[in-house]
Amino acid sequence: MSSFRAFWVEKTGDREYSRNVIERDSGDLPEGDLLVDVAYSSLNYKDALSATGNPGVTRNFPHTPGIDAAGTVVESASTDFAAGDEVIAIGFDLGMNTPGGFAGRIRVPAGWAVPMPAGLDLRSSMVLGTAGFTAALCVHKLEAAGMSTDGGPVLVTGATGGVGSVAVMLLSHLGYEVHAVTGKADRHEFLQGIGATTILSREDASAGGDRPLLRETWGGVVDTVGGDILFNAVKSLRYGASLAACGLVASPQFAASVLPFILRHVNLLGVDSVELPLPQKAEIWKRLGSDWRLAGTDVLVESLTLDDLSGAIDRILAGEMVGRGLVNPNA
Repeated sequence: MSSFRAFWVEKTGDREYSRNVIERDSGDLPEGDLLVDVAYSSLNYKDALSATGNPGVTRNFPHTPGIDAAGTVVESASTDFAAGDEVIAIGFDLGMNTPGGFAGRIRVPAGWAVPMPAGLDLRSSMVLGTAGFTAALCVHKLEAAGMSTDGGPVLVTGATGGVGSVAVMLLSHLGYEVHAVTGKADRHEFLQGIGATTILSREDASAGGDRPLLRETWGGVVDTVGGDILFNAVKSLRYGASLAACGLVASPQFAASVLPFILRHVNLLGVDSVELPLPQKAEIWKRLGSDWRLAGTDVLVESLTLDDLSGAIDRILAGEMVGRGLVNPNA
């Protein structure tokens, strides 16, 4: 095929954007080493920012968001890939200012793609997508910093979101005692079903924000929300433990002091999946297909078509989505 359907965001006025599904042609795509038929993508918070004109994500319109894509190579100008290869592309500029995975086709540099690892397929890789990959990267970085299953419970904030829900499931799979923070009182059963042993409210996680230190509780933290909840968790880390920060849906800022760092020897670890070097991305994907492969992930999934995306974007921005939005651009 040379034509394909694509989710299309146009700027119609000052801070005004329209969203439609249109037909595009492969010749309209930018230059790149790989032309890929997209089988699945996924909906991330960053995609919603792109679709609503956030200039820190997307500057040029009209545009097709979608920072994730898994598909089959149709044409390759790279010796690393051949037609028929299944690949995963996440991060870099995909779906930001380069047409993304909310379309039947993408064209990307070979340096943005990794081969599909054993143990994963086109669908299961996008059930994870950038959110699941980021969750795994947080756990990887925390364990590299010394986190272990005998070091105390691990806290996950924003636990019903894409990153948070996969983090809860992965940590439980690895044998950690997982405590989950959510503002959704009706989702406690969901979180317990994917591995959380204890549920905390946002109010619980925010308590004591005026104190310089809190009781040593956490053997590790995956924080997806930022803001003062992040630093409250830092103040509650056990001696020598670490927090991995990967999100900012609450706020990119927080009130902080040096006391937890110099009195408890704790670490605040930054996690980025966008520009992570490709060999490191490939290694995390391999782990997600082998010893970190998760069973039962369909409980996380809401299936979406291109026609469903506009409504789902509004819901994810409003904090109303749970788990992962799996996008089939050909349905």
